[in-house]
Amino acid sequence: MFINITKSETGGNTGSCAQLVNYLEKENKLVGFSKELWFNESSNIIAPFKVRSSIDANVAKLSKIDGKFYLVNLSPSQKELSYLKERFGEEKVAEKLKEYAIKMMDEYAKNFKRKGVTSNRDLLWFGKVEKFRYYSYKDKQVKDGSKKAGDRKEGLQYHIQIIVSRKDITNSIKLSPQNTSRGKNQVHSQKMGQFDRFAFKQSGEDVFDESFGFERSYQNSLAYSNAVKKGDRSTNIKYAGVGKLVSQFAVLASNAGEIIQEIDRHAFRHRSSADSIRSVVKILNNLHWFLKRRRLLRHQRLPSFLRGLIWGHRVATRLTRKRRRY
Repeated sequence: MFINITKSETGGNTGSCAQLVNYLEKENKLVGFSKELWFNESSNIIAPFKVRSSIDANVAKLSKIDGKFYLVNLSPSQKELSYLKERFGEEKVAEKLKEYAIKMMDEYAKNFKRKGVTSNRDLLWFGKVEKFRYYSYKDKQVKDGSKKAGDRKEGLQYHIQIIVSRKDITNSIKLSPQNTSRGKNQVHSQKMGQFDRFAFKQSGEDVFDESFGFERSYQNSLAYSNAVKKGDRSTNIKYAGVGKLVSQFAVLASNAGEIIQEIDRHAFRHRSSADSIRSVVKILNNLHWFLKRRRLLRHQRLPSFLRGLIWGHRVATRLTRKRRRY
């Protein structure tokens, strides 16, 4: 699931949203395809002029240089779209994505932690389902010459674009997803409506999985990709190792987070990064050895079993140190 929040796809967001609304109407101008109207929780047949006039009018006490709206992009992966098609049929994919978008705007509202802003009903927003994507000059296929910029991409390409006003539905509270302040004065930061982008993106996976019963592999999760991308060497080894365990022992998939917490609790107790790396590798090797050679998963409770293995590693390490010391 790719989730992104930007000012606009057509430039800035300090003026009217008319240019953006017109740009997002591009698929309705194609010949031979049914028109897709805008939607929110209240209606599925909202005309473009209603979107433009509502957003442009909801700007009380915003200066000329203040952002007036934001664009939220919800783009399911090919695996997620294929799952929806297989379970509900392709004709229902757009409808299910609309349901998902409404729930995600609930998460968007809750993320601000502002009194009076707790659900999508407290926001002024309009969404639109798009069915196609096109190659750009950034794509590998365009660079190697196999595709041209502007060619339509193959496969399911459903995604949702949402225009949300900077002000709440009452036109009295400012809400900016760009305010990621984590200053010392937490009360002031919350009063200004701080927004946790990572938590919002993580909620995208959680809401999708819970709503549609999608079983997400650990290696395809946001937590895994983010840790591998931004973590240090010991963190990368930890996540890669747990990922391999999950791929070999599918029963561990729902407990991947707990395994990581237990490793953090017992491995990252050293000041030296080299010691932490050795400890992580040793724990992962011990876990793999036990899981592969001892078939205890069938008759033992998994969480307590894993804690026992990791705790056993820690005790064994202490005994080894004692022998060396004396």
